[in-house]
Amino acid sequence: MIDIKFLRENPQTVKENIQKKFQMHKLKLVDEVIELDKKARELIVKGDELRQNRNLYSKEIGKLMSEGKKEEAEAIKAKVSAINEELTENEKLETEYRQKVNEIMMKIPNIMHESVPIGKDDSENVEVQKYGEPVVPDYEIPYHAEIMENLSGLDLDSARRVAGNGFYYLVGDIAQLHSAIITYARDFMIEKGFTYCIPPFMIRSDVVTGVMSFEEMDAMMYKIEGEDLYLIGTSEHSMIGKFKGQILKKENLPYTMTSYSPCFRKEKGAHGIEERGVYRIHQFEKQEMIVVCEPEESYLWYDKMWQYTVELFRSLEIPVRTLECCSGDLADLKAKSVDVEAWSPRQQKYFEVGSCSNLTDAQSRRLGIRVKGEKENYLPHTLNNTVVAPPRMLIAFLENHYQADGSVDLPEVLWKYMGGKKKLEKSN
Repeated sequence: MIDIKFLRENPQTVKENIQKKFQMHKLKLVDEVIELDKKARELIVKGDELRQNRNLYSKEIGKLMSEGKKEEAEAIKAKVSAINEELTENEKLETEYRQKVNEIMMKIPNIMHESVPIGKDDSENVEVQKYGEPVVPDYEIPYHAEIMENLSGLDLDSARRVAGNGFYYLVGDIAQLHSAIITYARDFMIEKGFTYCIPPFMIRSDVVTGVMSFEEMDAMMYKIEGEDLYLIGTSEHSMIGKFKGQILKKENLPYTMTSYSPCFRKEKGAHGIEERGVYRIHQFEKQEMIVVCEPEESYLWYDKMWQYTVELFRSLEIPVRTLECCSGDLADLKAKSVDVEAWSPRQQKYFEVGSCSNLTDAQSRRLGIRVKGEKENYLPHTLNNTVVAPPRMLIAFLENHYQADGSVDLPEVLWKYMGGKKKLEKSN
């Protein structure tokens, strides 16, 4: 959500930003906001005039009553009564206009960083850099679900009977590996100076609309029937929501936190739910990082954050690359975003395993997060980034460490989290 003052003074800039995102249907919203905002401000001026006249009349009533001119005073009282009625209607109309302005402003995308490449969709994202040498072994690598099943670690049939498609049972060594990666990622981020947190897994609607666009909300969120609660799609939602309505102390910035949570997603849209594996599913677990910082420091943190994810994947001996998200692939609240993709030796291509985003002051404005300034309060910037999200991460891990005999080698950083195991082997 951008600043109404900025939109008022720079309507063409806002329209150009919308055009770069190929959201032509939203261009009319800028003019609608300007017109409604103008009417609301006119009502404010009118309200001030009415209150001023009411105060003058009230003083006159007192004077007339003291002079014993009761009949004249009663006539003035009638005028005051009429002003009160007009003022009530004026305030009601002003509130309606302000609500409409706010509703429309929530649909207008954040101003993108000037470096964001212009493109219609994710097919036009731009590769930035590769890390690690992609390897294709001289033996066949099975589909990830088959690798897990051969290690007695995945049960999709039981999950379908219990919950339907998009759910899974992880068992034995694969379940332990899943937890080991999450725990390693937690410790990795703690060593980087981030504070560990386990947040609420449900949030209220005013937090949902504060952290994401309506389009994302409809495509992702599960609503709890009969409650003003939604299951989180990522812990970033409740982590940023933690600061809702707060005035933060400047000396406490930046807030750097890493959080664990399960995540729940409808996965509506073209991709759909994958029936055979665990790449696109309704439920998964995730280690996330968020930063709340000074505006001038947000892009420094942006670069640090995605680099942490690259470093973690490389410590697990998984080749990755970074992709700059183009304008058409950028969610409305994001000013800049980079995807981290892992190498798939089976498919001989990269696939997304995480995303780092700078939302500048969009979430802070929606959630009413402020920093106490010397002269006036101001909005901090918020950022989020995936540290690791199994079981998608497991796909990259298993494929890159799969051996010809069906076993899976474990890198040294995981040995202590796997009870000393150095290899996963086929079960009899």
